Amino acid sequence: MSGRTTTVRIPEDLAEEADIVARGRGVSVNALMLDALQAEIERVKSDDEFMETLRALTERDQEIMDRLAE
Repeated sequence: MSGRTTTVRIPEDLAEEADIVARGRGVSVNALMLDALQAEIERVKSDDEFMETLRALTERDQEIMDRLAE
């Protein structure tokens, strides 16, 4: 799998817990984090209020980009 490399700083206690959970599931911490991120994305996609906020932000960003392009 190709992709983007991102550094994430997490508190030591959370890192230790992630290590334990990943080991218990038989996956890498990377895989655990990818699963958690995908689950969060799926959760917010079904959140109507969040999606409306996102649409409003996107529309505002588009308006600003249109002004800059003039």
